[in-house]
Amino acid sequence: MSLDLKTDCATMDQRAQDILRGNDRGGFTVPTNGLYPYQFNWDSVFAAWGFARIDLVRAWEEIEKLFDGQWPNGMVPHIVFRQYDPDYFPGPDVWGCTHAPVITSGISQPPVAASCVTRLYAMDPELGQAKVAVLMPKLLRWHRWFIEWRQSGGAICVHHPWESGRDNAADWDGAMAAITPGDVGNYTRRDTAHVNPAMRPTDEDYDRFLYLVQRARRLGWDEVRLAEDAPFRVADPGMTFVLLRANRDLEQLAGIVGHPTEEIAGWTRMLEKGAAGLWNADLGAYDSRDVLTGAFSNALGSTSYLCWYAGLTDDRMVPALERTLRDVRYPMPSLDPGDGRFDSLRYWRGPTWAPVNALVGLGLQECGPPGTGEQLRKKTAQMIASHGFAEYFDPRDGTSAGGGTFTWTAAVWLAWASPSAREVA
Repeated sequence: MSLDLKTDCATMDQRAQDILRGNDRGGFTVPTNGLYPYQFNWDSVFAAWGFARIDLVRAWEEIEKLFDGQWPNGMVPHIVFRQYDPDYFPGPDVWGCTHAPVITSGISQPPVAASCVTRLYAMDPELGQAKVAVLMPKLLRWHRWFIEWRQSGGAICVHHPWESGRDNAADWDGAMAAITPGDVGNYTRRDTAHVNPAMRPTDEDYDRFLYLVQRARRLGWDEVRLAEDAPFRVADPGMTFVLLRANRDLEQLAGIVGHPTEEIAGWTRMLEKGAAGLWNADLGAYDSRDVLTGAFSNALGSTSYLCWYAGLTDDRMVPALERTLRDVRYPMPSLDPGDGRFDSLRYWRGPTWAPVNALVGLGLQECGPPGTGEQLRKKTAQMIASHGFAEYFDPRDGTSAGGGTFTWTAAVWLAWASPSAREVA
């Protein structure tokens, strides 16, 4: 299917706008109705990026609402529970967090907010000046929390697979296998009532997910206690690259409001060194590493290609990039199809996700091999135009999977993939 700029593109743009409006819950969006009925961290930031194409004031509101859930230690949670929905598990009663003015989960997600704020500011500096002044200290505290509590050797770690945003990625297999969850009690999953169970994490995954939540709750979500004998601590290129890019953007925002930049610049240098330590020469790619054992996961996933987004021009990743763009119909797969663990429709074990494509594509457009960013953008646009605004897609043929009418897929279409998208420097 090819796009006719005068008809198909306009129709797709309108459908994407309708999805954003339909998932709006009054100043914040949900990822999709039913499956995810709350405000999720990086989903919400992508929503803001999409709203910026149609309503810049509403885009700023999305970011501001997210920071309603910020904890006193600076952490911005991955879920803000603004209302109770019994159709979602695990809900606020499982997390037991009372650290913010609103009820939240107890872990974070990839910090894409500073990078989005930089783009929103560039679209209207007059409006953005006051917004940045208010958000700057909040962003600074969040980034500092990552450095203080999620940093190991300069790389950013996740203490729960959900924190990465890539729940059941192959990156976590070794570390998860080392966990014996014991009796986590009886529970009823709600996700498999909305989506084919073959597209979701397994029950064995969920037992371990819940074990980690229950342990953290018993310890009062105290970072000092959580760090002692932590059963799961994996250095993640996805988190490291996203924070590295966000730090560069945060330093730019600091200059706008006259805030000192020395601390932020120091974090950036630390993260650059940490990223270098995630290179797996045997894999020929950046890779997750279990901090507790030192073992690499040997998983070439889509976030391995975020090195360019982070500002690292690393030619060593080019062979893998060229192979993926050439051999995969709809890159970037969340796990290399040549990996024996690849599952084309099961969540983060193979499917392609539009928001990760957008971040990879932006990096490639800025400092990657010439033409590769535009190639990825066009393939992503073709995938969405042909198969709809799904949560994620089979990279082999584009089959839609997961939830439908998905906020961040619509947002990525409006802000980056659509032929009508206007890029903001």
